[in-house]
Amino acid sequence: MQRINRRLVFAGFLLAGLFWIGLSADRNHSSTGGLIPAPQKGFLAPEFNLSTLDGQSVKLSDLRGKIVLVNFWATWCPPCRAEMPAVENVYNSYKNRGFIVLAVNSTVQDTFTNVAPFAQQLGLSFPILLDRSGDVSHLYMLRSLPTSFFIDKNGIIREVVIGGPMSEALLRSRVEQMLQE
Repeated sequence: MQRINRRLVFAGFLLAGLFWIGLSADRNHSSTGGLIPAPQKGFLAPEFNLSTLDGQSVKLSDLRGKIVLVNFWATWCPPCRAEMPAVENVYNSYKNRGFIVLAVNSTVQDTFTNVAPFAQQLGLSFPILLDRSGDVSHLYMLRSLPTSFFIDKNGIIREVVIGGPMSEALLRSRVEQMLQE
């Protein structure tokens, strides 16, 4: 008899727990609203402040209201080199509509003296940022180059593309979609 009572109590606790889980579940996925910084789709892009080649400071949160492509790259990376002309073309097509590219050179893995000639040779006109310490690469949990983060006007990461090269068609479709929202 005592064994049956224990089972009933256990079953009662189990049912109460399941009921509580069902009752308190976030069915709208709005508990954080994407406001916790994390380097993944649906979350606020982690904040950073890096310098450009000419020493100007660029802070990600200052670009709210714009569509931002954060592209991590290095001069020695063949897919990085291959996708840069497409990134440049898309940047030139949409920069007047609120699209910005932040090309974050993983300087800690690269040779600083190669960065400016690389950008000049490819005719890159968007900001080239220098991650000299590797802190931003670490913050974004960078595992491969290139890696790109499409960030919407609210600072939320909409898509992460690991590897490359990204095609111009892919870039255009993502930017156009985000600009229409």
